[in-house]
Amino acid sequence: MSILVTGGTGYIGSHTCIELLKNNEDIIIVDNLSNSKKEMIEKIKQISRKDFKFYQVDLLDEKNMEEIFKENEIDEVMHFAGLKAVGESVKKPIEYYHNNITGTLILLKLMKKYDCKKMVFSSSATVYGIPKTVPIKEEFPLSTTNPYGTTKLMIEQILNDLYVSDNKFSIIILRYFNPIGAHESGMIGEDPNGIPNNLMPYIARVASGEYEYLNIFGNDYNTKDGTGVRDYIHVVDLAQGHIKALKKARRENGIKIYNLGTGIRIFCSRFNKNI
Repeated sequence: MSILVTGGTGYIGSHTCIELLKNNEDIIIVDNLSNSKKEMIEKIKQISRKDFKFYQVDLLDEKNMEEIFKENEIDEVMHFAGLKAVGESVKKPIEYYHNNITGTLILLKLMKKYDCKKMVFSSSATVYGIPKTVPIKEEFPLSTTNPYGTTKLMIEQILNDLYVSDNKFSIIILRYFNPIGAHESGMIGEDPNGIPNNLMPYIARVASGEYEYLNIFGNDYNTKDGTGVRDYIHVVDLAQGHIKALKKARRENGIKIYNLGTGIRIFCSRFNKNI
């Protein structure tokens, strides 16, 4: 029994792979390395002290994706792969819709063809748009404010329709809030290619001297001190949530949705990436 991890060398994917290997799972990573580095493979192996297969393949490459399914007995999929920068998605909506949605459709087509019917999908709290109240609950109305969030919401709908068509599928949709942190080994963390789109890796690069300063904006939010807040969850806790989700998917068929966050407000300020 093998678990295909798409986007497994990325920030959340890599930490989840380590947790899977700690649980003695057999994993296969597929990643095009568009926002990660190949050195991550060796780091995951070194931390876990276990081996696994890696394919540098894009989900849009249906021919080579099918070869992966032919060469391996894949029973389950953890789907992290996709473009994920909110600001960039506004500038490049066509690229985001094509990459995230078409890539997922190809993956689902192959899963169905090769009778692989268990999936944990990496969604996002962006599917809630701008909620009227907090904390956000799974049954809240859904809406989006950017193409990235819309791709996540559209994929959720595709997964719902897939289950309606074939109730042998077992699908867990996880809506993340704001992952931060790094593995306790210090060997891996959030280190994206190019300018970071998230606050914490940007702060880290300022602290290291790579960037000169961090611009902070906003003092009139509807919060106690006027500054913005976010619900941050440590990336390892998030990864362990995927292990729980996988076990749930193994126990019963169906499609289920869970938020992954803490429900605790933590200081955060918006910043200008154009330094």
